Parts: sequence; C-alpha cells; structure tokens
Amino acid sequence: MGRVPDLRRVNIVIATPAARGSRKGNRITALRWAGHLRALRHHVSLVEAWDGQSCDLLVALHATKSYPSVERFRARRPDGPLIVGLAGTDLYQDLPSSPEARRSLELATRLTVLQPLGIEALPPEVRGKARSIVQSAHAARPTAAPPGVFQVCLLAHLRAVKDPFLGASAVRLLPARSRARLVHLGAALDPGAEARARREMAENARYVWLGERPHRAALGLLAGSKLLLVTSRLEGGSNAVSEALAAGVPILSTQVGGSVGVLGADYPGYTPAGDAAALASSLLRAEEDAGFLSALQRGVERARPLVDPVREREAWRDLLAELGFRS
Repeated sequence: MGRVPDLRRVNIVIATPAARGSRKGNRITALRWAGHLRALRHHVSLVEAWDGQSCDLLVALHATKSYPSVERFRARRPDGPLIVGLAGTDLYQDLPSSPEARRSLELATRLTVLQPLGIEALPPEVRGKARSIVQSAHAARPTAAPPGVFQVCLLAHLRAVKDPFLGASAVRLLPARSRARLVHLGAALDPGAEARARREMAENARYVWLGERPHRAALGLLAGSKLLLVTSRLEGGSNAVSEALAAGVPILSTQVGGSVGVLGADYPGYTPAGDAAALASSLLRAEEDAGFLSALQRGVERARPLVDPVREREAWRDLLAELGFRS
C-alpha cells in the first residue's frame, strides 16, 4: 500500500447495498459504524455504491454486493485505503462460488468480520489482513409482555437464509401446558412470505407476526422477552444477538458461526439448523427448567462485555491506525 497521509480528520465513505431507510442488518451495521467513526471525529458519508466520491478511505460493506464499488475504487485509486466488511452470506455462502467475492478480498487493504470465527472461513492467503470487530449494542427499555405469557422474540426478516418459520414450527410442537408465545418482527422479503406468515397466525395461536417495526420498538420487545430465538441457516454476526446480550436476554440459536463466534462454543443454547423438534425441546426446557434458563443467562452475561460500544469504537480506532490514520 502506498503512503497514507496522517490525518486527524479522515473523510470516509461507507458503501452499503442496503438503501436509505432500510432496516436490513447491513444498513443497521453501516449506520452504527458511521456513528463510531463520527465519534472519533471523522467525516462519514453513506452511499449505496461508490462512484468516484471524494474520500480518504472507502469502507465497502458486503464483498459480493459491493464488488462494483470495490472494483471501481481500486481501478481509480490503486493504492487507496480500502476496507471490505464481510457479511454472513459472503463468508458462508458466496465465497466458494463467487469470483466477485473472492476478488473483493484480494483488492481490499483490510477486511472486517463480525466475530472471530469469521476469519477461519476466509481463504488462508487473506486472513492476515482480516480483523474481527464484534457488533455493539445499547440496552433498551423493555416493553412488558402480557401477564402469564412466556414471551419469545424472533427478530428476522422473512427470507430463506433466516429460516423464518422454524420458530413457528417449533412452538406448534409445545405441549398444551406451555405458556410460550413467539412474537416475530421482520419484513416479508421473499415471495409468498407475507401470505405464509398470515396463514401461520390464523392456524397457530402461539405465533404472532408483527411485520417490520422501528428499531427502537423491536429493541423494546426484545428486552421484554424471556428469550431471543435465532433460527438462521447461516449468520456472519447477528445484530439481534448483540442486542440480546446488551439487554441481558438469554438466546436460543441454531449452531451457526455468527452465534458461536460471539457466545462461545460452550454456550448451552444451540440447536441444529432446521430442527424444529430440537428447538421445541430447548424452548420447553427454558420455560420449565430454571437451572437451564440460568445457564443461558450466565452465558449471556459472560459474553456481554463483547458488545460494549466503547470496545467496538476502539477496534475501529485501532484499524484506522493500522492504515496510518490517527483518531
């Protein structure tokens, strides 16, 4: 990399494929990164694609979808500092088959992943320029659940990679004595998903889909729940997991890298991806076995320092310093 000017105030452009106003995870991540970088006294702009905007540093979120931005930037700025932030679909879905994703990794000056196991998913030749920056979150004021209900929360858009109806299938399997109710927030992104969610509500008294809600409302619902469910088939690093940790809410998750990398391999709340019966068993155990729920709680408290906003901000400060920028 060519010499980078030692600037106190850096002009940074973050390119994210998630449009302004979107509540997709990539947009939430980009907005949070922008907040941290601004707190470090840098100037930050968010764009959907980089097309020549003036900047000292480009941060491209999503190796596959932001590849056109990465390619344009590197063609015009052969020595320019370029950070590529990797999403879960990059790491666990696209890299084996996408030449664009692999090329983004090659062109980047540095790479970021959202949890340490993400580095292991990278090709060996680029791991040396990868840094793990766990997503931070703030605790929210809880929205109280209805009395007598064991409320379980699912924060996931309705798209196949999230396996969004696994939770609904699981609560169908619970015995009549269970007080569990699953409240699901997320936009219907896949064709037919909204109709299926409405049909599920009509047939399943334990399932409530509220659609897409403002982020603050979602955090309040999460904070007032007994559990967060993560049902994804793959995750690079879940915003919802970080938000549950900040709120001190126990988590039941499919055993995917994005959760294991944050919660740890010995966390007791994992179930196999796609296994509704195993999830139902864990749900009932969390509801009826105080010892199990306490073990989940202890695991959450142990991991909670990882999502301290100061920690994430300092990680960005260190990364900028590696590139020659002082904060």
